[in-house]
Amino acid sequence: MSDPWRLDGRVALVTGAGRGLGRGCAVELARAGARVVVVSRTESELRETVAEAVEAGGEALAIVADVADDRELAGVIEAASGAGDLRVLVTAAGGNRPGPARDYPLADWDLLFGINVRATFLACRAFGDALLTRGAGGSIVTLSSQMGSVGYPGRVAYCATKHAVDGITRALGVEWAREGIRVNAVAPTFVETPMTKQWLEDPVFREEVLERRLPTGRLAQIEDVANAVRYLACDASSSVTGHILKVDGGWTAW
Repeated sequence: MSDPWRLDGRVALVTGAGRGLGRGCAVELARAGARVVVVSRTESELRETVAEAVEAGGEALAIVADVADDRELAGVIEAASGAGDLRVLVTAAGGNRPGPARDYPLADWDLLFGINVRATFLACRAFGDALLTRGAGGSIVTLSSQMGSVGYPGRVAYCATKHAVDGITRALGVEWAREGIRVNAVAPTFVETPMTKQWLEDPVFREEVLERRLPTGRLAQIEDVANAVRYLACDASSSVTGHILKVDGGWTAW
């Protein structure tokens, strides 16, 4: 019996793989034996991701694309399918622009829904269509957040988008289950990444998170999230679908 924690012989497509959680997930899937196809809009960052994946003992192919553009995404799926047995998708492309709801810029609202929701749905749909056309099973792992289950001041748009990601995940998990396509989400707490660094450097905000919100009293690490993604991508989780796996240090257990 093959090791259910391995992804040997499979291709894994990771969006938003240029840095942060996306890069960490791509490297972990490469370590698990997958050939990873990494996608973002910044070529220099992708080169660094490829180098780390190779250093971890894997193979990686970089594609520069905007995954919120369905035409560019079609080319990504074609290239990933041409790289081998495409079976895994991780949607790590995302962003956040906090601000009070009363005067929150609609441009920021549209931006977050474009990258967090539209890009997630388009990637899931294109990947799912490719697998359904082949009659092949596979695993989709979306990147959500603890904010998909709770509210938080100054993050109305982000919370709304992550609630939407959870809804997409559950709906597709039900719709495609009989075709052997599993759809799950990993929902982390605050992780120190390039996106969160600017807020976590504020001592007041950092204390609020660590002392009042997180029972564990520590931030999650990229590796914590990447390990959860690996679990949902591998056959070790073959009976898990439509699930939101929280890696949130107990934030939502209060």
